[in-house]
Amino acid sequence: MRLLPAHDRPRERLLREGSLALSDAELVAILLGTGGRGRNVVALAQDVLARCGGVAGLARWGVPELARLDAVGSAKASRLVAALALAGRLGAPEEHPRLTDSGTIAAVAQARLNGGRVERLLVLVADSGLRLRHLEEVAKGGASSCGLPVREVLSAVLRHDGVAFALAHNHPGGDPTPTDADRATTQRVSDAAAHVGIRFLEHVVVTDAAWRSVSAAR
Repeated sequence: MRLLPAHDRPRERLLREGSLALSDAELVAILLGTGGRGRNVVALAQDVLARCGGVAGLARWGVPELARLDAVGSAKASRLVAALALAGRLGAPEEHPRLTDSGTIAAVAQARLNGGRVERLLVLVADSGLRLRHLEEVAKGGASSCGLPVREVLSAVLRHDGVAFALAHNHPGGDPTPTDADRATTQRVSDAAAHVGIRFLEHVVVTDAAWRSVSAAR
């Protein structure tokens, strides 16, 4: 920030004029805090946005990827990811919704998984009234696949005194159509849950803009 005239520094402009007066690069610059190697922080922010493809692209980058950018590092990357994660949760559903339909399950999952670049599997644990009591990531894979660990899923439900549960995972490629593997592993989870007396509600595949029921496709 010291490389910029005091009157033009993003933080001072934010205090003086409000957030709407600032560009995307200036808002990112505030999160970065400092520039590097002779570049002021706004120039660094502009470079980061250009590399990521704008704010929407930046939201899809994780800490390890951002930290590798010149003059960013893990501390700055963590601030960026945390800020964008909080912003993404503004449109999230209520904290303890009732998991009574596939659309609600998908909305809860999308609030957590949108923007992901690898597949992640969530288990949504519910009480006897089907109200969400716990949300846990139980597996993480690559860009095109993610295993479904039956034992870890049931363990998460039992640890949190769940009576029922749903599953959700994302397809980063943008197509929510369940695969044959999705359908087969869903059947395995359903059978295992019935064996131990836990109610299996649903398994959905989500993307940033759509979702599909795996259970309905079986």
